[in-house]
Amino acid sequence: MKTFKSALFFFFLLSLSLEAWAEVQKINSDWRFILKDIPNAKLFDFNDSDWSNLNLPHDWAFENGYSEDGAQTDRGGYAMGGIGWYRKELKFSKKELEDKYYFLDFDAVYMNSEVWINGNYLGKRPYGYISFGYEITKFLKAGENMISVRVDNSKEPSARWYHGCGIYGNVHLRTEQRVYFEKWETFVTTPDISDEKAVVDIVTKIIGKEKREKVKIIAQIIGGGKYEKSFVAENGVTSLNFKIDLKSPQLWSPEQPHLYTINLKLISTSGKILDENQIRFGVRSVRWNGKTGFHLNGKQVKLRGVCEHLEGGPVGAAWTEKLMRWKIQLLKDMGCNSIRTAHNPQLPMFYDLCDEIGIMVMDEVFDGWMKKAAFDYGYQAFSEWWERDLRDFIRRDRNHPCVVIYSVGNETRGPIGEKLVSVCHEEDSTRLVTSGHAGSDFMDVLGVNGHSEKKSYIENYNPTEKAFVGTETPHTWQVRGYYRSKTWYRDGYKANALYWIPDLTEEEIFTYSWTAPTLLKNRKQIFNSSYDNATVRLTARHNLEVLRDLDWYSGHYRWTGFDYLGEAGYVHGGWPFRAFMGGVLDLAGFKKDHYYLYQSEWTDKDMVHILPHWTHPRMKVGTKIPIWVYTTGDEVELIVNGKSMGRKSKGLDWNKMQCEWLVPWNTGVVEAIAYRAGKEIARAVQKSSGAPVKLKLITDTDDLKADGDDVAIVTFEQQDAQGVMYPYGENRIYTKLFGDAYVLSMENGSPVDTECNFNADSKRAFFGLLRAFIKSKGDDGDISLFSGLISGDKALTLSNLISIDTKEIALRGKLSKRNIKIYYTTDSTEPSRQSMEYTRPFTIKIGTTIRAKVYDGDNELLSMTELFAENEGLYWGDGKVNVDMTIGEQAEEAKLFKAKVVKKGKAYKGKGFVSIVEKGGSISWYQENDGSNEVKRMYIRYAQQLDSHSEIEMELRNNEKLIKIIRFKNTGDVNSTWVELPVNLKIHSGANNIQLISITDKAPCIDQIRFE
Repeated sequence: MKTFKSALFFFFLLSLSLEAWAEVQKINSDWRFILKDIPNAKLFDFNDSDWSNLNLPHDWAFENGYSEDGAQTDRGGYAMGGIGWYRKELKFSKKELEDKYYFLDFDAVYMNSEVWINGNYLGKRPYGYISFGYEITKFLKAGENMISVRVDNSKEPSARWYHGCGIYGNVHLRTEQRVYFEKWETFVTTPDISDEKAVVDIVTKIIGKEKREKVKIIAQIIGGGKYEKSFVAENGVTSLNFKIDLKSPQLWSPEQPHLYTINLKLISTSGKILDENQIRFGVRSVRWNGKTGFHLNGKQVKLRGVCEHLEGGPVGAAWTEKLMRWKIQLLKDMGCNSIRTAHNPQLPMFYDLCDEIGIMVMDEVFDGWMKKAAFDYGYQAFSEWWERDLRDFIRRDRNHPCVVIYSVGNETRGPIGEKLVSVCHEEDSTRLVTSGHAGSDFMDVLGVNGHSEKKSYIENYNPTEKAFVGTETPHTWQVRGYYRSKTWYRDGYKANALYWIPDLTEEEIFTYSWTAPTLLKNRKQIFNSSYDNATVRLTARHNLEVLRDLDWYSGHYRWTGFDYLGEAGYVHGGWPFRAFMGGVLDLAGFKKDHYYLYQSEWTDKDMVHILPHWTHPRMKVGTKIPIWVYTTGDEVELIVNGKSMGRKSKGLDWNKMQCEWLVPWNTGVVEAIAYRAGKEIARAVQKSSGAPVKLKLITDTDDLKADGDDVAIVTFEQQDAQGVMYPYGENRIYTKLFGDAYVLSMENGSPVDTECNFNADSKRAFFGLLRAFIKSKGDDGDISLFSGLISGDKALTLSNLISIDTKEIALRGKLSKRNIKIYYTTDSTEPSRQSMEYTRPFTIKIGTTIRAKVYDGDNELLSMTELFAENEGLYWGDGKVNVDMTIGEQAEEAKLFKAKVVKKGKAYKGKGFVSIVEKGGSISWYQENDGSNEVKRMYIRYAQQLDSHSEIEMELRNNEKLIKIIRFKNTGDVNSTWVELPVNLKIHSGANNIQLISITDKAPCIDQIRFE
């Protein structure tokens, strides 16, 4: 890591000349941008005066939000793609260009970036997750210079999940002298470690721009040893290898992430510093063993991991350091000690922060080695670019002590896996290589995704010399604050593969939903339970038990840490679902109940947590509710409305990790008291909430820095009159921001909220909560956030009393004095100062729309609207669960070619069926398999009426390979009979693109496919 004017920089200059040397300058500000393809924008004198002005990092897909026809499709959460251009001016004096060499370094650009300087083409990098750079020296001139960057996301979907679009990482201008350290070519290792010393081995490469020059290299470990040597730097590359002894080393570990810095300097014979390179490193040893798993610093350590997309969380791809630190720290506080970068490299600052915070990293470089999404990197560029990208990836990340293993693929296949592993070993012989269920024969460590969740796999596993790691397990899905007492499996129950998970009650006691069952497109469009009873194959508790008890089981990486945008179709049924719900934290970073389960097993923190909440406005009094309590104590006492339910001990078995009671429901208070060795260590309370009447604002900072990078995180909470959170709150919260800042994101965590987050000034709460992420600009001054809402139970179940509340919170400086007055109407008309003034709560009838305006003196601050009606907010229905479990993958939602959607007829599922209009027409469905290859039973629902008893044939293909010819018999017309035709189909590990293709001029009407 190059540095400029840092404290360490001056520490090493005390006895040396202060003449300038290498600089690395962040050039994120004042870029021009347009979302359009303009080829002439590469020219120096192109007029971009009508383009927008912005600062990096930038993600235009995130900023433009979601639409049902979004180019990224369900894979990318229905975000957009497109082509964008960026331009930035650089100015140099004639003197600045003398005897200096300039480079442009990009942290990341998604994808197919091309760069010009003054109209001169520098190159292209297709992969959207790789760091890269270009030398620009020979193209620069005194005065104005112009950088032009074209970013091409015109072919979508280009990934299997949401990806950002644009220059979403930092850009640096790097200045070098005539002799300098080559970027990423210094490699620091510690091959020999003892209590007395660690041998620090340094390999570096030095670029000389002159024919021959005598220079001196000085290498010093801050607080440690020193190395010094004179040599001749040739024109080109000079390689050096040397060692330094570090006495009494402090080891790097998640518990104590101690970091050292080695300072490398190149000095001319006259004493001038030509270059300085500071590299942080850690002293630690890593060993993998087939029988005893993973060892760090000589001790067996369980990898308590999560998979984490770069885009997991509230801001798409454009992360700031503050938010990235917040994200990683939340996972660390849960007890997580490792992250798998699923399924691509993260931004450089991610690894810096993992070094500092103490998170081990499985550093993954690719998703597939071939096409997995229609236009992904595997399809567009892998065969040509994989080796260069892989080498750059390893060279960039190999000095980070947090990186303990590389992963080269995910649910893919092919002999190229052997070459990938070989290149990893060439670039870094100190780390082993694995994959997520890809090319296992070639891997140093066996990485297994969902297949390793199977009961038969775990019970029959025979340890070998090759170590094992669960790279994507467990898969459990839940929505924050949502509950079901009946067990749910994604694919149904198979005794030979899945762990048995008992129902919590005989009949389902929670029946509310996010929408009416008649509005669901398919049976997948449901929320999943926050009890640990919604899963693919096993519970999180089963996996925690396996991880803890089996020596050979080195670790597991839960899918996922945060919920993330994309993969919204094949599991969650498609629009309006925009996100994948597998995280322990939702998109806004709110903690799900699972977060506390892991914390209770993975930390020593004194904690206790109760689920579910205790507000059930339509539940019959006396209904028995399962109460679970997670704790790090050894027993818990439960008190309900002042009466003790007794103490229960926490056990080691998976189904005893929670203390559990079945309690008759009534309004009131539930309290849990946790004990360890007989002493109280923590308390938690759940109170029944009344109707929501007010708003609470919480900020993580009241000193938002004026650096253009800092972010304030503001939490909104809907509360009743007693300050208890209302757990069904979905009232819209309106905001107005004062000061030099903007709304980077407003996120509530709902997987079905498709409103744009960027620059939002209002958004509905979701299960009572909402967050705003406020980013600073460059100017000083007061910053505050003013907020308001029309508050009440949306369906008027608890009360027909309505309140209007406003709150303001300071993010920097002081709050202004305001003269707030609120005027409202109850007949949907526009309010004015002649309307009713709000002074106290008021009652309404069901079906009422309230509009209100908030004034500060003569200035209108907010204009608010809220409808109160049956089935507004959550759907409560008739108190029964009414999901048609025979609804499958709808043909009308699939990709169609020479086919049309028909909505006439009767008894079809979903919103219609598909009629193929000519020979060669096709219907294509996508299915994801996170386990091994397996044969599944697929049912094709169809109807056809023929004049004779003949059959119609269609091709069945998977991933473009012909599987078989399907014969469809006569059934009758679409107004009478639909038939399910069973077919055995091999589902591959990873991506499956299933097609039905007509091979004659006639084809049956296709309604859906479904799997068992």
